[in-house]
Amino acid sequence: MKVPCSAHFTPTVEIGCRLHKSFWRNRLAPEAAKCVLRFGFLDLGLSEIVSFTTVLNHPSVRVLQKIGTGCRPEDTFDHPNLPVNHPLQRYMLYRLQKTEWLEHHEFPEIP
Repeated sequence: MKVPCSAHFTPTVEIGCRLHKSFWRNRLAPEAAKCVLRFGFLDLGLSEIVSFTTVLNHPSVRVLQKIGTGCRPEDTFDHPNLPVNHPLQRYMLYRLQKTEWLEHHEFPEIP
């Protein structure tokens, strides 16, 4: 999805998901995210995919770490669409380059 705000890392393509609470803790989020990464890198030819979440959203942070994205301190930012001092204002940007992703995935040759 195209990021709907202006920030130091835009324009870019972001992945994200929301699951009903009854589906939490079933490994659905990381598995879905892995499928989206594969589609974005292989089918759409994207060179980078990002995701971001508030620093307080620990379950999302765990998902982003499980799928191989990384966060650098300089990519922490205040969400531009939230008011100053809002409790959820501080966000972390997670990035994954196609080259990094390909290093951890093998694909059979197509005859």
